[in-house]
Amino acid sequence: MGTTATYPGEDHRHRGPGYRQRSVFDAANLGQTVRWLLLLIGGILMIMPIMYMISTSLKWPHEIYDLALIPNEPHLENYWFVLEDGRFFRWFVNSIVIAAATTLSNVLFDSLVGYTLCKFRFPGRYLVFIAILSTLMIPTEMLVIPWYLMSQSFGWLDTHWGIMFPGLMTAFGTFLMKQFFETVPDDFIEAARIDGLNELEIWWRIAMPLVRPALAALAIFVFLGNWTAFIWPLIVTNSVEMYTLPVGLSSFGDEADVQWELIMTGAAISTLPTLVVFLIFQRFIIRGVVMAGLKG
Repeated sequence: MGTTATYPGEDHRHRGPGYRQRSVFDAANLGQTVRWLLLLIGGILMIMPIMYMISTSLKWPHEIYDLALIPNEPHLENYWFVLEDGRFFRWFVNSIVIAAATTLSNVLFDSLVGYTLCKFRFPGRYLVFIAILSTLMIPTEMLVIPWYLMSQSFGWLDTHWGIMFPGLMTAFGTFLMKQFFETVPDDFIEAARIDGLNELEIWWRIAMPLVRPALAALAIFVFLGNWTAFIWPLIVTNSVEMYTLPVGLSSFGDEADVQWELIMTGAAISTLPTLVVFLIFQRFIIRGVVMAGLKG
């Protein structure tokens, strides 16, 4: 009674064969289309600031406040002016040296500390690990004055060492490396010890190759963090020659006038090293995500 319309045969006769299959297929296509549309919108929103930066770098000063994305009279004069300024090259070199040195230091020392806390059994190692993690709860603003006093006592004001020393090791890097070293089987370590390798050789030849994705992620985070750092380099440097790129670019403006076209031009040039670093290490990061998914 009243159930004939619900029979599959009846449904096929009235609406044609494969109706339900097409409905499910259409719903799946609609869901996929919505997901791609949301990703497209998100990608456009993320890339718009970069496009506006490049657009502004191609504008004349009187066009700066024009919201048009395509300049009326695009030109490269801003790039020539910035590149011919000897200060910009000096700031670029300072940023490269500081970011590269702190990245190498973090990759080396954070991995050593993480390996030690993970693979060595000694009294108090958990207390040491908790003490290291507790430093993550201290705001950077509270550390600026102690850092400045240390730099002053060591004679590091207005030097590369003064800019670099707060970031030569990080608690986050230690935590990241320790967690990845947990995935290295202890059997590999014991077998290497039986073969006569010392602990440094085990760390370098056995453990480090197995955590390359973590090393790549740490290198990118540290490099970007030091490349874009502003507050501490501004405080610890006095001379224009010791400025890093973020601090130096801010000097293109004063209370009377801000040369936004030059600031955007310098910012556009300064993004190149970050893109190079990402392109070099992205395959290791992708591999790390895949490995994490398989292990999960």
